Amino acid sequence: MFRKFITGRIMIPVLLCAQIVPLLIFPPSTFSIATQEWWLPAFLALLTIVSLVQVLVRRELAAWPWYLLSFSQGLNIISRLMMLFPHATHTVKGGGEVANGSYIVIAFVAMLFSVFEIWYGELPEVRQKLAARTLEKPSALEA
Repeated sequence: MFRKFITGRIMIPVLLCAQIVPLLIFPPSTFSIATQEWWLPAFLALLTIVSLVQVLVRRELAAWPWYLLSFSQGLNIISRLMMLFPHATHTVKGGGEVANGSYIVIAFVAMLFSVFEIWYGELPEVRQKLAARTLEKPSALEA
């Protein structure tokens, strides 16, 4: 039932476009120009947008946009794991270390969402329905 719902005609573009969300969910301090953490999420979002344009707008049947989507989500997981430990705690006024709960939760939720998007992009039903939609619409050259 769930698989049929997520591979519905309306849900496919919605869930594919939702791939940008786990790439950009960070605390606002991450997007400060003073840090070097902002460019990787922005670059991965750009790669995802290029792939989504190829798959959803241009209706490209090649495999490379799908690989690029999976690459972006996989690199998101790796980068979040690398940034988790330096950001897992922060220093309070007394000099003690306190767990940064919001960062930890955001990181794990984004990683789980990236895993879902990788799994979702590999479903045969998703690719078959997008390919069928591409083949049933005549191109501008044929009309």
